[in-house]
Amino acid sequence: MHSPARHRRRHDSSREAGENATKGLVLNDGWRYDLLGWFHDTFSSRGALRKLRQRTIGLAQPQPGEQALDVGCGTGTLALDVARYLSPGGGITGVDPGIQQIARARVKAARRHVPQVSIEFKVGVIERLPFPDQTLDVVFSTLMMHHLPTPLKRQGLAEIARVLRPGGRLVIADFAHKQEREGRATRFPAGGSHLHDLEALLQDAGFVQLVTEEARPPRLSAFPAVNIVRAYRR
Repeated sequence: MHSPARHRRRHDSSREAGENATKGLVLNDGWRYDLLGWFHDTFSSRGALRKLRQRTIGLAQPQPGEQALDVGCGTGTLALDVARYLSPGGGITGVDPGIQQIARARVKAARRHVPQVSIEFKVGVIERLPFPDQTLDVVFSTLMMHHLPTPLKRQGLAEIARVLRPGGRLVIADFAHKQEREGRATRFPAGGSHLHDLEALLQDAGFVQLVTEEARPPRLSAFPAVNIVRAYRR
């Protein structure tokens, strides 16, 4: 899950980045990312991020024993929240191109013990997901689609469809497009997505039974509205 961050940089082509270079925007701030996210959620968005995580999980309905993926997992906050719903016997993997984000997520996972659940965080990109075909039950993509150019969104959704089992669920949450914001949210720095564009891309990728909703921010919050889409792999 992504929150506003000052330090934004594209993935470089260094040996450390290796094959996980991406054309999408990458946040790579580690513990600073968590600190800034806490500050915004506490003082600017009035708990909107926490409520969004809860709603996203509720729509996905993760079940014990299932295998889940959080694409663009950041520092792993959502993935760790999901993990407790997968016990016993389930597992969740978080994938993010930010090396420092994954390092931070691994530290947090080591501190939080969730019995009988496999939790793993990997440096990786949406256009090359490190899973065999049809091996996952549920995939999350939260506040990261607006970091991707349209061709990469299309490629990433095709990858998600590849790794999901038939009938598997995908839940996408992304900021409303800047043109659709009102009040203080018009000054919010992060970009967003048009809901109809997301729906069209999902249908092109072979997803069906789309259900959409809008998560409205608290009154006087600087946090913009968020479009949420749940879809099923055909």
